Amino acid sequence: MKNTIALRIADFLKHQPPFDLLDGDQLLEASSHVNVIYLDKNKVIFDEGDPGHLQFYVVHKGAVALQKRRNGDFATIDNCDEGDIFGLRPLIARENYVIKAVTREESILYGIPIHIFRPLAEQNRKVGLFLIESFASNTEAPFSEEYHKKLYSEDLPDIQLNTLTDLSDLQPVNYVKNVVTCPPDSPTKEVALIMREKNIGSIVITDHEIPVGIVTDRDLKNKVVTGDFSINAPISEVMTSPVVCYPKNITLAQAQMAMMKHKIGHLCITKDGTPKSRITGLVSDHDITLSQGNNPSVLMKAIKRASKTKHLKRIHEKMMILLKGYMKQNIPLTHIARIITELNDATIKRCIELSLRKTEHPEPVSFAWMSLGSQGRKEQLLHTDQDNAIVFEDVPADNLEVVREYFVALAKKVNKRLNTIGYEYCPADMMAGNPRWCMSLSEWKNQFSNWIAEPGEDEILLCSIFFDFDISYGNSKLTDTLGNHIFEQTGQNSYFLAMMARNVLYNPSPLGFFRQFLVEQNGEYKDFFDLKKRALTPITDAARLLILAHQVRHINNTAERFEKLAELEPENKDLYLSCSYAAKALLKFRTRHGLMHNDSGRYIELSALTKEEKMKLKRCFKTIREIQELIKIRYKITAFM
Repeated sequence: MKNTIALRIADFLKHQPPFDLLDGDQLLEASSHVNVIYLDKNKVIFDEGDPGHLQFYVVHKGAVALQKRRNGDFATIDNCDEGDIFGLRPLIARENYVIKAVTREESILYGIPIHIFRPLAEQNRKVGLFLIESFASNTEAPFSEEYHKKLYSEDLPDIQLNTLTDLSDLQPVNYVKNVVTCPPDSPTKEVALIMREKNIGSIVITDHEIPVGIVTDRDLKNKVVTGDFSINAPISEVMTSPVVCYPKNITLAQAQMAMMKHKIGHLCITKDGTPKSRITGLVSDHDITLSQGNNPSVLMKAIKRASKTKHLKRIHEKMMILLKGYMKQNIPLTHIARIITELNDATIKRCIELSLRKTEHPEPVSFAWMSLGSQGRKEQLLHTDQDNAIVFEDVPADNLEVVREYFVALAKKVNKRLNTIGYEYCPADMMAGNPRWCMSLSEWKNQFSNWIAEPGEDEILLCSIFFDFDISYGNSKLTDTLGNHIFEQTGQNSYFLAMMARNVLYNPSPLGFFRQFLVEQNGEYKDFFDLKKRALTPITDAARLLILAHQVRHINNTAERFEKLAELEPENKDLYLSCSYAAKALLKFRTRHGLMHNDSGRYIELSALTKEEKMKLKRCFKTIREIQELIKIRYKITAFM
């Protein structure tokens, strides 16, 4: 007799992460042991200091507030609604509860017995990692390795990726999805005619969609043309068998090694990666050669050799293919950003070199091309708009405008080339082709001094853009001198830092239920969530302020800034490492959605997000709130609000 209650529970859980990662039998087994709990409003589920329960909880209906004691009173740190998991401490850390859980309304909870679910989490690493992240979102040290060790007792291998070659090896292979097949009893002549008609060099022999062999041009030449087999013989006598099979996510390195090991030129892609399941694709040595054309080393060489903008445009399209592959393989964002930034910088440099060749006269004085904003921070992964400027060597006053005209004309050519490649013009015209952002070193120094001396809203906004500059081409002494000037001017300027701190708080972290999130109220993106404005900008601004206050130079990347801050302020290490993680997670989230929708990834439709995506965003938003609270206290912002 079927357990109808267990079936109903399983039907609910199968739509919620991480239960959606379990197979049907595992899910039904876990569901048959679930405790269904009905609670009225304001009922305490567990209190701070209580011994851990023998189960963790999933909200089926209703809502639960998680509260932590602060200054003697309990303050809500998170809200859990339908599908959310809480009470994981006994499973992950095996410790007493450090927070309180209380119902906000009448609720139905599912209690998942730990002794039933722990083996599932240990067997399925994706399930375990999701639970760790869920637990981490309500801890003071959410990124500590100790929680991984408490759930997984074995030592985990430490995978290091340090070179361009390592990353290209992990790039997924592009393969043919519409595989031409024929049954084993097909006459060889008929198979050869099909290959000629479709202009293909191989054909897979299948028995009820299961690959049993493959025939290539070489097989026909070596076995049929030589007379060893009749042209009317069944193809099963000519085919090479068995075939070597892999799942669809095979990497370039795996494919190359498999072909070398078996001395073959083709691999079959099957549904489960074995010869006993349906064929879904075919990889040839030609496909691998094409994939290698998208590896970063090859692209870098191609950029340096490019003689026309259209060549750079094609290379940049390959960069996006490379980026998609890295995201699909879930390569750490730190490594992805490093590679894409180097390729972007090389592209900018090549555009400048090509533009200089087209200029009638050589540059009158030395100069530097500064990349601003996300490219300056090494965070520009997608095709976003240009932000750049030029600083050139000081010249006599009577020659200043002539020199400026030269570099403005040069910059306009470069801006045009970048736009052709895919980098849109900046809507606010913050580009080197604008005379306002093409200045001598002394002019730039005066400009920064004025912004720092009288920091109004516009000045702080401009500082947030221009403070993150990085040299892409030219004389680094100019940019180094300019950077030194900025630090000299801001070092003891507490008022300027306080104004920067106030700016950090302009966009408070959107915490709470997702239906309460701050979305756009009108315009093209009405009811969409602005990920850049509400999340990326606050955490980026916070990193810039704090690293500037410590007078740390030559670290522009947001995640790296927080990692450095963790070294400088050990008492805030956990928070800063949380911020570093959040910065990378948000950028990866934006990149993934930008690639998915072929846009900048800035505006997100909340209703389209999965439960897991919402959980990860919620985790990042909590971190933003905590760093904003630190800044608010440190800089006494209430006096300015």
